[in-house]
Amino acid sequence: MTETSKADTVGTGTRTGGPNETQHTVVVPNSINMVSLLGPGDDHLSTMEKAFDADLHVRGNQITLRGEPAEIALAERMLDELGTIIRTGQGMTTETVERVITMLRAETTERPADVLSLNILSNRGRTIRPKTLNQKRYVDAIDKHTIVFGIGPAGTGKTYLAMAKAVQALQAKKVNRIILTRPAVEAGERLGFLPGTLSEKIDPYLRPLYDALHDMLDPETVPKLLAAGTIEVAPLAYMRGRSLNDAFIILDEAQNTSPEQMKMFLTRLGFGSKIVVTGDVTQVDLPSGIKSGLRVVEEILDGVEDLSFNRLTAHDVVRHRLVGKIVAAYEEFDARSEAATIARERR
Repeated sequence: MTETSKADTVGTGTRTGGPNETQHTVVVPNSINMVSLLGPGDDHLSTMEKAFDADLHVRGNQITLRGEPAEIALAERMLDELGTIIRTGQGMTTETVERVITMLRAETTERPADVLSLNILSNRGRTIRPKTLNQKRYVDAIDKHTIVFGIGPAGTGKTYLAMAKAVQALQAKKVNRIILTRPAVEAGERLGFLPGTLSEKIDPYLRPLYDALHDMLDPETVPKLLAAGTIEVAPLAYMRGRSLNDAFIILDEAQNTSPEQMKMFLTRLGFGSKIVVTGDVTQVDLPSGIKSGLRVVEEILDGVEDLSFNRLTAHDVVRHRLVGKIVAAYEEFDARSEAATIARERR
């Protein structure tokens, strides 16, 4: 994109600006569809205007920005990033615009377009990509390290992205198999006492993993890979005593492991394998008095090489935008409750 009127001082307009207010005009290249950029019914433009302390006026393929220099510079960068994303052929949504603005305001070294254009896996016309900066860093950590921990609330994509990386590794023949596991806490891991076949016993606990697999692979392929043992989905109790070589291993809901179970799982690591552990330390379902293995593992493994701990937050929730607000509200409530408890104990 090109700019004109780089430093024209503006003293009038719809905004009441300061003496340093400037006006810039960005010329959008003809290769970029203005409807994609501005959104249906100018929805994206409305989001941009709310996010910046600036006026945005559109005429044809020209966008005139008026406001404080810092805000104008940031808005120009946003338009450039959005244009780059549109050129990749991705669909533009209001959420995409909001994520680009959030990343720019965070003043990180990574370009939002690079984050949002990273293709992990494509299947049936759908592409899986990181949608936030922390998700991108999490995915990069999986590439760089042998053992990676993804810790964060529901909806942050920690398990889904790990599974996408596992399928990607399998398709690239970097591993020979994928192993997905979860602790079956509700059954106390005593699955032998439950009625039915093994599959029927563990299905309620592992169904989310099966659902994600069907998103990433052709439906007719999944049963064949499961039957051949190329993909194994099993409760954590079935990992004991095994050494897992040439495998991509994911432990989901790891907050529901005890420290002993976490140690057992991590020591299953074999040659040519990679482990990703995911969980939410605020959602522990263990019986009272049992510590969460996920809560203590970082302290235990601090300083060990080739491990990476990655934390995702309410800002990384990629479900309905209301979910992120709910998660943030609960985090704030928990923090207040913890502070009140500490204050009472001190008194």
